[in-house]
Amino acid sequence: MKTLFEIHLSFNVSTLFGSEFRVPGSGLTGGASVLASHEPGFGTSRLARTLAPPICLALLTFSASAQLAIQGETVYTMSGAPIRDGVVLTTKEGKIKSVGKAIAIKVPDGVRLLKAKVVTPGLIDARSVVGFSGMLNQPHDQEQIEKSAPIQPELRAIDAFNPRDPLVDYVRSFGVTTLHTGHAPGALVSGQTMIVKTHPPQLDRALVAPAAMTAATLGPGATGAGGKPPGTSSKAVAMLRAELIRAIEYTHKQSKKEADKRPARDLRLESLARALDGSQPLLVTAHRHQDIFSALRITAEFKLKIVLYGVADEPFVLDPIKKSGFPVILHPTMARAQGEEENLSFETAAKLKKAGIPFALQSGYESYVPKTRVVLFEAAVAAANGLTFEQALSSITLDAAKLLGIQKRVGSLEPGKDADVALYDGDPFEYATHCVGVMVNGVVTDEGAR
Repeated sequence: MKTLFEIHLSFNVSTLFGSEFRVPGSGLTGGASVLASHEPGFGTSRLARTLAPPICLALLTFSASAQLAIQGETVYTMSGAPIRDGVVLTTKEGKIKSVGKAIAIKVPDGVRLLKAKVVTPGLIDARSVVGFSGMLNQPHDQEQIEKSAPIQPELRAIDAFNPRDPLVDYVRSFGVTTLHTGHAPGALVSGQTMIVKTHPPQLDRALVAPAAMTAATLGPGATGAGGKPPGTSSKAVAMLRAELIRAIEYTHKQSKKEADKRPARDLRLESLARALDGSQPLLVTAHRHQDIFSALRITAEFKLKIVLYGVADEPFVLDPIKKSGFPVILHPTMARAQGEEENLSFETAAKLKKAGIPFALQSGYESYVPKTRVVLFEAAVAAANGLTFEQALSSITLDAAKLLGIQKRVGSLEPGKDADVALYDGDPFEYATHCVGVMVNGVVTDEGAR
């Protein structure tokens, strides 16, 4: 007579499921071990080798589609006041179902519950080159800038982004779930940017916006070396204006009814035409006050919609920036004060907030390994230099989402939005705090202190 007994198959799934999970209706419960039946005489190690792959596959499928609940001692929804002892309940489709106090949210039986001291929306890095710059200074993965020509708006970010770049996982481990990334400053028009989630590692599934903005630079960052144009700021502005005029003429000719009178397709001018109609705004890097004024003159001449990037000389041009109505992606708080950024300050974010200028913080481009800053830390320093905690958090969540035009999906914890959530074991802006969990589109991607 055959007898059955239980053995524990130890699988390394704790990073996916933490201390406990339950598969509704199956009776399967466990953490880093799974119960399975087997007959005497069938080797335990062989059973483990036989059953581990299909069971782990089932568990991975389960983790990707399960409804989850996150309970925090404090939940910062960014759509209202913080909730003490709050709960965020997700749907199986990866959206937020409900948010509220724990006593008011009924967590269904069998739903896994994650807990943390502080829960926030997944963080948004408003400007990055993660996925382009590579983790190390190796020539084979330096995709952030193409030096062969000064104006190349036709370079698509999606054609160079590496979703398996280790830096994507690195920044996500701090709670970053959305990146606005792409071609870096360093050329008059360096190429396009994109918006992408930090999970999954398949670009088509992670993509939020394939063409968000077109990156341009005014000032020393745009001037070429070795006699290559542009050699001065005035030459750079003249070249950009001339190319915009060409784009206007191209658009006019393309609108002709007679096909034989239309010019051949021009990817460069098509890209600039989207800047002219506002569907893909220019992201203009300008740090010095004279370069910021040049950017504002160009926008007035061509009726452009732009986003200002950097603005280290903000104290000298605060009123003109406010009058323009254009938002700002501010220089990283801890960027080095040198060269054209010599006037930057830890307090710039607070000054923009006080003036009522919409802004978001960024990690930007970093030439030192590991080739990126962490936007969470940039916000932390801004919070120590004039911003309140919630203002600093908003600059890397809801305010960033609004600036990028993705606030209907991300940036706050509200029903119907993507279930992008970051969990911390303390104040997120304290360096001793750990990010202990990350959820992207309802999937737990990171768990446990890094």
